[in-house]
Amino acid sequence: MSPVVVARIDRRRRLLLTGMAAGLTSVAHAQSLQPGLAVASRPLVLGEIALSFHAASAGVVRRILMRDGVAHSVVQAPHEQIYRMLGEGRIEMAVSAWLPGSHGEYIRPYETDLVKLGALYEPYALWGVPDTVPESDVREVADLLKPEVVARMNPLIQGIGPGAGISRFSREIFARYGLDAAGYMFRNGSLKDCTDAFEQAVAQGRWAVVPLWHPQYLHNRYRIRELAEPHGLLRGKDAATLVVRRAALPLLPERTLATLQRMRLGNAVVANLDDRMARDGRSALDAARQWMDENPATVAAWG
Repeated sequence: MSPVVVARIDRRRRLLLTGMAAGLTSVAHAQSLQPGLAVASRPLVLGEIALSFHAASAGVVRRILMRDGVAHSVVQAPHEQIYRMLGEGRIEMAVSAWLPGSHGEYIRPYETDLVKLGALYEPYALWGVPDTVPESDVREVADLLKPEVVARMNPLIQGIGPGAGISRFSREIFARYGLDAAGYMFRNGSLKDCTDAFEQAVAQGRWAVVPLWHPQYLHNRYRIRELAEPHGLLRGKDAATLVVRRAALPLLPERTLATLQRMRLGNAVVANLDDRMARDGRSALDAARQWMDENPATVAAWG
C-alpha cells in the first residue's frame, strides 16, 4: 500500500476517534446538568444552621434522602459560615434559607448558582413578652420606653448569634427606638442563653422581652404575646426554602427532587419537632421518623 493511501486512512481514523470523543463529552455535559441522569459518585454535602429548629426540619429532609438512597454528609455551623461555604461550593444544599428577609443578603452574591426547591414553612421574627405582662401596659415596642415599664422590665434582652436575622433586626430596633438610652441592653449568645433567660423570667414572674421567631419550641410551652413594630424592622414572613447548588443536581434522583419541591411542613410542625428534640432528648432523625410515622398521608402526598 502506498504511503499516500496509508496517510489518508490514518487521517480518517483520527477524525472518527475525535468525533466519538466529542460526542461522549457532549453526552456527559448534558447529563451533568440534569438531575437523575448521572450516577452519584460521592455524597451530597448538606448544610444546616446550628439551631435546633433548623436541625428539626433538616431531619425530615434527611429522612427523604435516606428513603431514596441518597448518600449525604451533614455540616452544622452558624449562619455566616453556612452561607459562605454554600457560596464556595463546600456545601451543596442548605436547610433552609429564610427568603427574602432574613437570609436573602447572604445568598445574593451567588444566587444564580442555586436552585430553589420547596418552601418548608413560613418563619418570621418577633419581639415577645410573657402573656402575664398586661397588654394595656405593653402592646408595642414603643411602650418599652414608658417610665413605668422601664421600671419593671428586665433591661437585658438576650439574643442568639449575631448572624441571625432576629439579631440584626433587634439591633436595628435598638437604634430606631433609642432603647440603649432607656437602659436596655441587647446581648448576643447561644440559643440556650436566649431560651433560658426567657424561661427563668417566666418562672420568677418577671417582665422580660424575648427576641424570638416562629417556629420555635417555646411557643409549644408558653403563651408569648408579640409586640407590634409598625416600622417593619422585623421584616414580616419569609419562606424557609431548600436551596441546592446547580452543580449538585446530578446527586439527586428525580423522585427526590420532586419530593423536596412538594414538601411542606408548616410552622406548627417544625415547632412540634423542635419541642420533641428539646423535651424528649430525641435526635432530629428520630423526631422526624416519629412524626412521619404518625402522619403517613401527609408524607405520601409529597411523592
